[in-house]
Amino acid sequence: MEFTSPAGEQKYAEFVRAAPRAVVACDFDGTLSPIVDDPEQAHIHPDAAEVLVDLAGQVAAIAVITGRPARQALDLGGLEEVGNAIGDAGKELYLFGQYGNERWRSTSRRIVAPRPPHGLATFLADLPRALRSADAADAYVEDKGLAHAVHTRRLPDPEDVFRRLLQPLRDLAARHGLALEPGRHVIEVRAPGMDKGQAVATLAAEVDAGAFLFAGDDLGDLDAFEAVEALAKQGLPTLLVCSASDEESALIERADIVVHGPEGVLELLRKLADDARAAAS
Repeated sequence: MEFTSPAGEQKYAEFVRAAPRAVVACDFDGTLSPIVDDPEQAHIHPDAAEVLVDLAGQVAAIAVITGRPARQALDLGGLEEVGNAIGDAGKELYLFGQYGNERWRSTSRRIVAPRPPHGLATFLADLPRALRSADAADAYVEDKGLAHAVHTRRLPDPEDVFRRLLQPLRDLAARHGLALEPGRHVIEVRAPGMDKGQAVATLAAEVDAGAFLFAGDDLGDLDAFEAVEALAKQGLPTLLVCSASDEESALIERADIVVHGPEGVLELLRKLADDARAAAS
């Protein structure tokens, strides 16, 4: 792991001291799960469950905040089993799916979700023409229930197609009263009014967090970073972690700590658990 400044080292030390009241929240794709071409095969890193359960014993709560549907994240992450183990430690695992529109927690074990947003069906009807106009008819469209995601990763030049599609899909989403969320070679269109930043704020308030760490990897995590920065201004010890890759570096300048991919995230969380144990002893 790499601190982005001397202040980052100081923030880490302050966070360790506040660990018993801390929330540790992570994105899923690119943070706990490696990025793959097929989003339905993005299983959690094999070491993640053990690391999260161990860390849960040293902090107030663990959370996953993702753009994925909650059920998909539960299945790909084995998070129901992780939640059981965290519960055995007397703690709780929170899951915010679809940018916070869906919620699950290990004590209730029930997904709470709203109805699909108005305008999503008509957006989907207009989408093929927009894709053809941008010479991106072969882009993979994922139906997420409360959103649709257009993936360019499988195309020959995914970054070029992503750039061509961004503004046309932004305009199309606006015409249908929807919000657009760009990610790593993916453009998601969903209901407005909820984002990862609001999920962070909601979780911090519900848990009465005394510190907050968020780890993410791409543009979809910027709202969460901003919400954690707001908590820092309120006096909470905070840490922002960027899971960097060769494809995406948008969060590096905002982060306190930069790691490389899910393995780097888990290495940091292992260290955090060990350091918190040592500080408490």
